[in-house]
Amino acid sequence: MTAQTVPGLTVRRANETDLPDVLALYAQPGLDDGTVLSIEAAQRLFARFARYPDYTLHVACAGDQVVGTYALLIMDNLAHVGTPSGIVEDVAVAPAWQSRGVGRAMMDDAMAHCRRAGCYKMVLSSNLKREKAHLFYERLGFERHGVSFRVQP
Repeated sequence: MTAQTVPGLTVRRANETDLPDVLALYAQPGLDDGTVLSIEAAQRLFARFARYPDYTLHVACAGDQVVGTYALLIMDNLAHVGTPSGIVEDVAVAPAWQSRGVGRAMMDDAMAHCRRAGCYKMVLSSNLKREKAHLFYERLGFERHGVSFRVQP
């Protein structure tokens, strides 16, 4: 998918050669703060993604440069009459590319995948401290819904 707002921007499924760039995006302050997987560990997990039925990593590229990433899980459900749902995780955009349409292009891409899969909803969670991200998601039409809980197992 090509974004309208950034000429030449494309969003595509990631491949193994994208992993160093993806890890660099995750290393940003406010995301993983420099603590990321080794490339070898990332390669092992990326290979494992291929065994999940509908779990994919995507990258946004400006030319050959990876400027954003997100992961998408299309999850089957027994509830909702078996209608699947989409879960977006690990959204990151390079600081120099923020507020330039990269995030919008990635969420448009994720929504298109969810529509094709017949999902009844697409959800994501965002850290409470990422208020700028919350405003961005709301501008895209996301609504605050429910309450999210977590526990360290």
